Amino acid sequence: MTEENTMIHVADLMTKKVFTLRRIDTLRDVRSLMDLVKIRHIPVLDEQGYFLGLVTHRDLLSYAISKLAEVEADLRTEIESSIMVGDIMQTNVDTVAPDTLLSEAAGILYRKKYGCLPVVEDGKLIGIITESDFLRLAIALLGAH
Repeated sequence: MTEENTMIHVADLMTKKVFTLRRIDTLRDVRSLMDLVKIRHIPVLDEQGYFLGLVTHRDLLSYAISKLAEVEADLRTEIESSIMVGDIMQTNVDTVAPDTLLSEAAGILYRKKYGCLPVVEDGKLIGIITESDFLRLAIALLGAH
């Protein structure tokens, strides 16, 4: 067995069932989905499953603080229902391929202080790897020793 065969790849750890949004979904949809399923990163896809961008909990908080801080709750909900994901999503997002070494993906997360990396193959989202995935791996490895 070669050293490459013993390496762990992103595909071995990534989450394959990913909650996603479309660019025409609203900020209210983002907040609802994040609250409902307790996630902090939501990839944005087109109708064919191609990766377009990412919306994070940090983006949502930043937008709320800068634009909605002084707005009453009822009006805030109305405004959030009119703002589309495509208007606030990050489009310059680093991604990784499923065959990327796990150590390389971890290095990207650490150096760039990212919370996740979308996993993309031929332009289509096939998964996501998050800092929580690495924490689960660390717990499993520590428990094994």
